[in-house]
Amino acid sequence: MYVKNASLLILRSLLKPFRMKTKKLTFYFFASACVLLIVVSCSKKEDLSYNTNSRTLDLSQNYSYDLGSDELATLGRVLFYDNTLSVNNSVSCGSCHKQSRAFADTRASSRGFENVETSRNTPPIQNIGGFSLVNMGVMSKGGQALFWDGRERILQNMVMQPVFNHVEMGVKNTGDLVNRVKSRSYYPELFSKAFDDEEITFNRISEAIMWFVRNIQTNHSPFDQLFRNAIVNDQVLNSQEQRGMNLFFGKYNCGSCHQLHSPTGYLPTGETDNSELLNIGLDQVYTDKGLGGITGKPEDDGKFKIPNLRNIALTAPYMHDGRFETLEEVLDHYNNGVQDNPNLDSRLRDISGKPQVLNISTAEKEDIIAFLHTLTDGQMITDPRLSDPFKKY
Repeated sequence: MYVKNASLLILRSLLKPFRMKTKKLTFYFFASACVLLIVVSCSKKEDLSYNTNSRTLDLSQNYSYDLGSDELATLGRVLFYDNTLSVNNSVSCGSCHKQSRAFADTRASSRGFENVETSRNTPPIQNIGGFSLVNMGVMSKGGQALFWDGRERILQNMVMQPVFNHVEMGVKNTGDLVNRVKSRSYYPELFSKAFDDEEITFNRISEAIMWFVRNIQTNHSPFDQLFRNAIVNDQVLNSQEQRGMNLFFGKYNCGSCHQLHSPTGYLPTGETDNSELLNIGLDQVYTDKGLGGITGKPEDDGKFKIPNLRNIALTAPYMHDGRFETLEEVLDHYNNGVQDNPNLDSRLRDISGKPQVLNISTAEKEDIIAFLHTLTDGQMITDPRLSDPFKKY
């Protein structure tokens, strides 16, 4: 408003000298032009640094969250979707983790603030909030690997890594991040509600985002309904889906890696314990070493996090590099495409030690895929509590 009014006054002043003598005209025109240049330059500089990208924050609805305080989760939701957290205000966490795609992406490789591709597919971030620790490469009943290569153990650290990644969001350091958040007028009130005072710190930013991510839970799929009732019900799963479930947990033992259950039974809350990082024979030689790139151990090369299969029908493309576009292609890999890598998991070898060939029939493949669709939680992907609070105009 100030810049607009100031510019109007200056433009009026530009017209006034024309009624004066030539000598005065030159002076007034030159002085007014200089002032106008300064005002416009300041305005442009501010727009480049903190462009809102025609988005406005809408928190007219108050929501209750399952984990943490409502105010803390709300603050985390705003931060999660705020482009201010990228160096040029072009992307947010929600740019790659899309709610409609179960907080995954549709690209083989995610893209950062300059539209440059990263080296990996965006992993879904649902149902990770209950875990904070991981035992790398070994089944852990109290933790979960974070990122495809399992490099992070603590969720509060995980949510900040993309912000400072030079390709993803590009913010230089914690001080820069704090200053960017402080530049937005809506944050003091949000921080005050969440923490009882307006102080904005890096730790508070990361804590708030962590609590929002912890609330990204999926537990309302048909599969959850089935085992919440602890009985197979034809009204929940049809005959094809039941056949697929039996193949998944029985004949082909998919559940030995993709755990939809715990040692004490199925988890109707949707929580899983997929802490293993395995080599599944995608390649004979890996350019992306996965866990091996973190540990430096050759025996870890090609090991990647085994993903949670909740909402798997929504999270294509698949694998750490997004190489498979469909679930059919994924099953084809396990059927007869497993490569003989030295680190190949033993569960993918036959009794002779060679990569297994499952010989899944076309009908069986269709049944398994039908079952995988029962892991889709339509409520989570439309839950307004998890939606983008910034409205475009």
